[in-house]
Amino acid sequence: MKNQPKRNNEVDEPNSRGELKMKTSIHFTQASDRAVAVRIQGDIDMNGSTQVQSYLTDLFKNNPRGIIVDLSKVTFINSFGLAILVEGLQWSHHNHTKFRLTGLSSMVRDVFSIAKLLPVFEIYESTENALDGI
Repeated sequence: MKNQPKRNNEVDEPNSRGELKMKTSIHFTQASDRAVAVRIQGDIDMNGSTQVQSYLTDLFKNNPRGIIVDLSKVTFINSFGLAILVEGLQWSHHNHTKFRLTGLSSMVRDVFSIAKLLPVFEIYESTENALDGI
């Protein structure tokens, strides 16, 4: 993939309660000749979701057959983060691209479950498993 944006902002900052909070970082890897994998680390909240949206937009412009989003390092996700992932799923349907999620921790899985989104996404345990069929 060409022109992949660099998004590695792993600096801690205090949140509204004075607790240290990890900023969102996004790491690109070429998973195969057919698909790209993105690992998100940190929080996907109001601030982090805009970064994820920008990154996914750039990936879809390259028109891959598949995009795999690894959430195993996500420490927090809220409705802003869910909305961006739903938007990514909508883009994938429009572009005939596979959009798969991997590595959901129990906390992230619980958020998806509460939002009734588990059956909406293709969810896999690993990036390697998600590559099958792309």
